[in-house]
Amino acid sequence: MARLNAPLCVLTIAGSDSGGGAGVQADQRTIRAMGGHALTAITAVTAQDTRSITAWKPVADTLIRAQIESALRGFSVAAVKTGLLPGPGAVRAVSGALARFPATPLVVDPVLSSSSGTRFLSDIGIRALRMELFPIASLVTPNWEEAALFTGLQVRNHAQAKAAAVLLAAQCGRPVLVKGGHGFGRLCRDCLALPNGSTAWFEAARIATINTHGTGCVLSAAIASWLGRGASLPDAVRLAQSFLQRALLRGRALEWGDGHGPAFYGAR
Repeated sequence: MARLNAPLCVLTIAGSDSGGGAGVQADQRTIRAMGGHALTAITAVTAQDTRSITAWKPVADTLIRAQIESALRGFSVAAVKTGLLPGPGAVRAVSGALARFPATPLVVDPVLSSSSGTRFLSDIGIRALRMELFPIASLVTPNWEEAALFTGLQVRNHAQAKAAAVLLAAQCGRPVLVKGGHGFGRLCRDCLALPNGSTAWFEAARIATINTHGTGCVLSAAIASWLGRGASLPDAVRLAQSFLQRALLRGRALEWGDGHGPAFYGAR
């Protein structure tokens, strides 16, 4: 029986950022701002500031799966999102735990490395993502660099981003959103491709700010939250992009030290 007063529970499966700018911490703030309750499964622990990651350690695969299963067993989970998955075993732990919940929306943000250059996932892990997790995702959200790695295509402009989105969507049989944050120009353009080859662009003004740490986390967590509320995929992408824009605008004047501050900080 449906519970009329059940909260919107969104599960984030991601790494912990000691600086609070990305990962589980960014996801929690975003989900809360969406009116939801964030459940967490931590996949790795990182030591980082606004400039770089100085140390990190993966969580054991068995513990990752146990966290996910506890969340799914104890709460009515409306949507799931993944971020940093530190190895093929972690990918399989996630796919195995989610196998019994095929109707729950799943947003896969394929975090392969940090913006400062720390690599999290090996080539074997990348193959595991493609084989184990992409086929069960409601949406996959690579940036330009990640889209290039997954497809083998060069992605240096919007036309190439569209080609990569179309190819990856066809290969994994699931929708793909190639994010345009690493692009150029006055507009940030995200390309959504469906497995049938159709595409749609989502455009927003590019915000001039150094505080961009965790943008991908915020966007994917917001999309998952809207999908959990029952929004269509295009509406969820559009609303999440709008949320990220407002977050960037609010935080652009904040000074976080000598590096990149959080993309989202504070109330909605």
